Amino acid sequence: MTMVRRVDVTDAAASLVRDLTVQHGPLMFHQSGGCCDGSAPMCYPVGMFITGPGDVLLGALDVGLDAPVEVYMSASQFEYWKYTHLTIDVVPGRGAGFSVEGPTGMRFLIRSRMLDAAELEHFGLRAAAEAGRPAPLVVGDSMGRA
Repeated sequence: MTMVRRVDVTDAAASLVRDLTVQHGPLMFHQSGGCCDGSAPMCYPVGMFITGPGDVLLGALDVGLDAPVEVYMSASQFEYWKYTHLTIDVVPGRGAGFSVEGPTGMRFLIRSRMLDAAELEHFGLRAAAEAGRPAPLVVGDSMGRA
């Protein structure tokens, strides 16, 4: 059975996360809402960016480390992105934010696609998508845990 996820990571981005973990310790992502670096995924050492009840856990990435790397987004932004699958990738360049990859000459970015029918069904969004109306938001954890 295939695991349904809202967020994935490319091999190149996973490699950079492993390298940055050696330097900074355990890391996490918060999908930026568009302030400093557009809508780039911001990578921080765990504990440097505090998440709370207004954030949604999109998933936990297996990047080849002992512990997964969690990915969050604000609940208000999630309302716009909930029908979308996100993939964290990395490209040459320098972001303008506070994300830890800044000095490496690389920057994380999001590649997105619409959820397919099976994914919509899994996340309880299919009926709302077919009816053209918003689905209810479950704040806290979109991975199936309330």
